[in-house]
Amino acid sequence: MTELAPNRVVRLNGQNDLNIATTEPAPLQAGEVRVAVLAAGICGSDLHYWQEGGIGTIRVREPIILGHEAAGRITEVGPGVEDLHKGQLVAMNPSHPCGTCRFCTQGLPHHCLAMRFKGSAMYLPHEQGMFRDWMTIGAAQCHPLPEGITPGAAACAEPLAVCVHAANRAEAMAGPLVGKTVLVTGAGPIGALCVAVARQRGAATIIVTDIQDATLAVAGKMGADHLVNPVTDAAGLDQWRSEKGRVDLVFECSAAASAITDAVSCLRPLGTLVQVGVAGPTALPLNLMVGKEIVFAGSHRFDTEFAEAVRLIGTGEIDPLPMITATYPMTDAETAFRAASDRARSVKVQLSFADS
Repeated sequence: MTELAPNRVVRLNGQNDLNIATTEPAPLQAGEVRVAVLAAGICGSDLHYWQEGGIGTIRVREPIILGHEAAGRITEVGPGVEDLHKGQLVAMNPSHPCGTCRFCTQGLPHHCLAMRFKGSAMYLPHEQGMFRDWMTIGAAQCHPLPEGITPGAAACAEPLAVCVHAANRAEAMAGPLVGKTVLVTGAGPIGALCVAVARQRGAATIIVTDIQDATLAVAGKMGADHLVNPVTDAAGLDQWRSEKGRVDLVFECSAAASAITDAVSCLRPLGTLVQVGVAGPTALPLNLMVGKEIVFAGSHRFDTEFAEAVRLIGTGEIDPLPMITATYPMTDAETAFRAASDRARSVKVQLSFADS
């Protein structure tokens, strides 16, 4: 067994109580690999845990290592692992469905009744996350990338998988994205990656809305054609509202009632709204949705789309690097969390575990 240095972790003890701790690396079991984590992204759920002590009814009830967007290099493989080898750069899938519940057996593992998701406080004990120097994880959850891909890009596989799943939901409802006019509301990491997926799948026109100009600029780098700040440009969407709406499909990534209203106003009759962003109870313009016969589809996490996201990054078909607005050493985790909370300047903030 390889001799390891102490395992530094970014641990949340409770609301606004984030620290760097040291733990023992987990022993390597059959079917597992050990990964030296190199890059990891801070997600909105990590911020909610830190700022609010939970997400909705899910509360942090014991210390938890955060993080579920990570990539690194394999340093050791356990017995029975044949398809991976030492030195490979891998993106790690945080999802571990049970495989036996009624949804897993129906081919819907992302709706698993006993899902273990890295960095989640849903269950006790909490499922410890990926913000750590060394990660021991099932080989099946590791997806290799070719040489030349940066760890930062590889760590974007998880949020990209969310967007690939959303695009699959859209195409199941409305057919291929080729030639469509697409509106993306909310230009955070998920919105930026929805832009990239829509562009990769052949959308003709992509409009993005957000109330922050800095995040809109990033969406432009990810492939958007039109950038609209509805606060500073109240008429910015008027051309797509005309004649009952000119937008074929919306990826709603903000979960803001005003953005949803804008989206429905721009959708043509029989258009499709894919709800990707989540929040608490949110008002919907039901009269307009019914009058236009809008197709509404929720989109939750991902399944096989994780492998597809890794492929898209590995081939260069989607480059997530323009959305990474800052990278901090893991020892400056709290500074990184504060930066990630500032939407006026940040889209995706990552932690670096290399030489930190």
